[in-house]
Amino acid sequence: MNIEQAVLEKLRQLPIDKQQELLNFAEFLYQKNIPKATLRSVRGLCADLAMDITEQDITETRQEMWGNFPRDIVF
Repeated sequence: MNIEQAVLEKLRQLPIDKQQELLNFAEFLYQKNIPKATLRSVRGLCADLAMDITEQDITETRQEMWGNFPRDIVF
């Protein structure tokens, strides 16, 4: 008897709720075994956009976003 046959035999002996639990566990093991895609850096993701963002652009954008933010908030 191979592993697949042994698992099926045990599965058939379990009540329905335990069969579902075994299926959930098998799905968990399957998902855990799938290789994860490698992550790319933000610089790599935007490389083909041909954008040239300068430090001055970032500073101006921050000023626009946070310029009216109240400074008197105390924690």
